[in-house]
Amino acid sequence: MKQSSIFWPTLILVAWTFLVLVQVPIRRFRAAFAGRVTAADFACGESDRVPTDVALPNRLFMNLVEVPVLFYTVSIIGFVTGNVTPALLSLAWLYLGLRLLHSVIYLTYNHVVHRFVVFAASNGVVIAMLMLLGWALAG
Repeated sequence: MKQSSIFWPTLILVAWTFLVLVQVPIRRFRAAFAGRVTAADFACGESDRVPTDVALPNRLFMNLVEVPVLFYTVSIIGFVTGNVTPALLSLAWLYLGLRLLHSVIYLTYNHVVHRFVVFAASNGVVIAMLMLLGWALAG
């Protein structure tokens, strides 16, 4: 198997993260032009006056740069050590799918329980990837 295959799900997640990031200024400017927010509402992050639909992309972006860092790290370690297996690659694709689903839930109907279940499952996948890689490195 081609070791660099692990970078497809990682690159797609990086691209997705940038697409979410683009939503932050788009929604902020739209809200500002509509008179729903002012620049002062963002002086120290986001004030309580920022509407939910404007704040969501920023919160999602922050979420996409937290735990995914661990996913990227495991993927890179797997590649560098030559331990990218079909199982590790499958878990990487599953992680990507769960993170995309989490994002879609967040930006659409935002049901907290649904979002949490997908988020928790994606974290479980990263833990499984870490364990799989740890066993490979120990063996």
